[in-house]
Amino acid sequence: MKTVAWAEGAVELIDQTRLPHELVVLQLRQSDQVARAIATMQVRGAPAIGVAAAMGLALAAGEIAAADGAELVDRLEERAREFKALRPTAVNLAWALDRILAAARDRKHLAPADLARYLQLEAQVMATEDVEINRAMGRNAVSLFPDAGDVLTICNTGSLATVEYGTALGCIRAAVEAGKRLHVWVCETRPRLQGARLNAWELLRDEIPFTVITDGMAAHMMARGRVDMVVAGADRIAANGDTANKIGTYSLAVLAHFHKIPFYIAAPVSTFDPHLPTGAAIPIEERDIEEVTHIGGQRVMPEGVVVANPSFDVTPAQLIRRIVCERAVLQAPYDKAIAGLFAQAQAR
Repeated sequence: MKTVAWAEGAVELIDQTRLPHELVVLQLRQSDQVARAIATMQVRGAPAIGVAAAMGLALAAGEIAAADGAELVDRLEERAREFKALRPTAVNLAWALDRILAAARDRKHLAPADLARYLQLEAQVMATEDVEINRAMGRNAVSLFPDAGDVLTICNTGSLATVEYGTALGCIRAAVEAGKRLHVWVCETRPRLQGARLNAWELLRDEIPFTVITDGMAAHMMARGRVDMVVAGADRIAANGDTANKIGTYSLAVLAHFHKIPFYIAAPVSTFDPHLPTGAAIPIEERDIEEVTHIGGQRVMPEGVVVANPSFDVTPAQLIRRIVCERAVLQAPYDKAIAGLFAQAQAR
């Protein structure tokens, strides 16, 4: 089952807010419904929301009444700006929308109905490519894992964060499929518990050994020699290798550095943002404070407390041992490695 799919004129999504208690697949036939699913994290994970937004914009193309293709493109650009504002940290969202807009501009000579159908096909191609990208990333990462050992990860970076297979968790999957004997430490990932709810759900289904720990237990496990490596995903990677990921990732990188444990990032090329020189320029999304004040709909703090809820933090490039993507395994100096990655792409 794919996390995001196109089926009979609708966007099908696994509702991740209902997991692990029940598996519910939504059928969304309107672009506003897709936007709401992204905003409320019914679909989440940088690659997954990118593909979902691409499909949502394709739906919008069928909803907009336009005189010709050129007018439709203008209206789509307005709709794309609304989508981009939903989750500002994840660059895959903007990347995917820009790809659909570029396809629309290239075919603006078409009649609106034909253009809408073309964009729907382009979004489906993106979904297929995402699976291929994740599997290639996994193959690239296998040699980084010990033949047997303990791997620590944070948030959910598996099939649920992508169309299928996953980024960091996909790399763990690939290593296990290659015969490595791994045990996974799953950080719970407050405040939304993506690790405890979603990583645990996926690892159970894959029968990969794992143990859930609270986020504050990672240092204890590292100090006792029970962590051999850390691998995390990314929502945006700056030109110098600074990486934004789920809040708490930076802490793990600092702890891993102190304990001399390799810390890796796994993310597709679409997550790199060569236009941002450093991580200081990455916009950090602030989400609703109820994600912190409540657990499972139950308030756990007194009324009136002051709460901050940044959803991401930035790990400096010097703390990252390697960055794995579908094309290569990058190492420092990351500014040169990332520049070379994009130079190769332009030369193709």
